[in-house]
Amino acid sequence: MSTTIDEATRSADSLRRFLAGLPGVDQVGAEERVADLSRRSIKTTSKQYAIDLAISMVDLTTLEGADTPGKVRALSNKAMRPDPTDGSCPRAAAVCVYPDLVPVAKQTLGDSGVNVASVATAFPSGRAALSIRLDDTRTAVEAGADEIDMVIDRGAFLAGDYQRVYDDIVAVKAACERADGTHAHLKVIFETGELQTYDNVRRASWLAMMAGADFIKTSTGKVQPAATLPVTLVMLEAVRDFRSATGRQVGVKPAGGIRTTKDAIKYLVVVNEIAGPDWLTPDWFRFGASSLLNDLLMQRQRMLTGHYSGPDYVTLD
Repeated sequence: MSTTIDEATRSADSLRRFLAGLPGVDQVGAEERVADLSRRSIKTTSKQYAIDLAISMVDLTTLEGADTPGKVRALSNKAMRPDPTDGSCPRAAAVCVYPDLVPVAKQTLGDSGVNVASVATAFPSGRAALSIRLDDTRTAVEAGADEIDMVIDRGAFLAGDYQRVYDDIVAVKAACERADGTHAHLKVIFETGELQTYDNVRRASWLAMMAGADFIKTSTGKVQPAATLPVTLVMLEAVRDFRSATGRQVGVKPAGGIRTTKDAIKYLVVVNEIAGPDWLTPDWFRFGASSLLNDLLMQRQRMLTGHYSGPDYVTLD
């Protein structure tokens, strides 16, 4: 790129010019590309691998006002042993909860390898004073959260105040630092259903990555439409191009509306073809879709035994 990342972030004007200068997204082309990739079939052995991979990428999430410690403990146990009858079944990637329930998830998960994620920054609206959003983040980090899912101020972004959104992400990233020098990984949520255009999704992706995001995430799950394949394709192109420009790899997380194994495999195909196999790990790609896990488990059991289990085989979320 003719303008470096450092140059683009030196002032509000240079940041605006950089984001405005990003190539526009060919809407028809993106949607046709996704449609073409979605028609690809995979062999049985590849499907078995894809199902296990998808299970390992799921962030099990409960973000309701009625959440209880018991519900979080049950979800954490499910994340560690999605199929209690089969020790070969992969564990989920993370359990995502509100900040006040992080200690419950942390204690339950222990050293299982399942991460604790927490939403922060006045989730899901993102509309609160910066000091409140930073306190929200620090509370979760100090309680032991491994990952923080922040939401951008979509109003500021849509008004063209990119500098404010950039500064917010930088500040939250700093709040993810712990006293011992370690830090919680930062996922930045765009709420793509409110961004209106693919061009805005591309701009938000670059803005978040330039500000230090470790992951970029489509949605809170509270607004429709949530994740879609074309939006995810745009974000995957962005992380691919960002790594090419800077050498830094950033993860992608579609969240909301992904419910079936067939859907998950479509996403994995798009990841492989657009970003490449380097992103086909839980470190760089996640599904924010708790209900997806149940279908993955049902399909996995059918492939192993040749038949579907009864309705009580999987636990309900």
